[in-house]
Amino acid sequence: MKYWILSILTLLIAGNAMAIEEPKYTVLEKEKSFELRAYAPKIIAETLVSGDLDDASSTGFRRIADYIFGNNTSVSGETEKMSMTAPVTMEASEKISMTAPVTMEEADGQWRMHFVMPSQYTLETLPKPNNPAISLREMPSQHYAVIRFSWFAGEEKVAKKAAELLAWMKSKNITPTGKAELARYNPPWTPPLLRRNEVMILYQMAD
Repeated sequence: MKYWILSILTLLIAGNAMAIEEPKYTVLEKEKSFELRAYAPKIIAETLVSGDLDDASSTGFRRIADYIFGNNTSVSGETEKMSMTAPVTMEASEKISMTAPVTMEEADGQWRMHFVMPSQYTLETLPKPNNPAISLREMPSQHYAVIRFSWFAGEEKVAKKAAELLAWMKSKNITPTGKAELARYNPPWTPPLLRRNEVMILYQMAD
């Protein structure tokens, strides 16, 4: 956990106190702490990490932060420092095909962490990671069901919120098509009551 805290501190300090960009989305429906959202296309930098949620968060964050800080090669052949975005997202990774319902569980001890890249970049203009453990991927427009919560986001809390979100989706006749993802938005010194955490589950819009 201490490495996770130090990594966020370092990245925020390097961000020169700039406003942190978030992925663009439209709220389609809102009910208490639940939302249905339509996300615009985006590019992510992602990496696979092993361990429990805290250890994987620390390792993955430091790995992608290293890329953002300049362990990369730009189109000009130089290194390039990029701005931070929010949230930091964790997803359980599976090596076999997925079936519904979706559960927030480790699969073979691996998690997928990703950052959304600043919107001014394209895949052609983004610096290329020097670390082969990091990959860049363009994501199409997507629809997510989301539950928002405060305080801490440990594995038990995340599993509980994922179950609540799945129950709400079922009540709306919404079928999940992806794994539960944990999104964290705040630095570690944020008071627990003011923290913004979300569990997000991909779904397919009805025709």
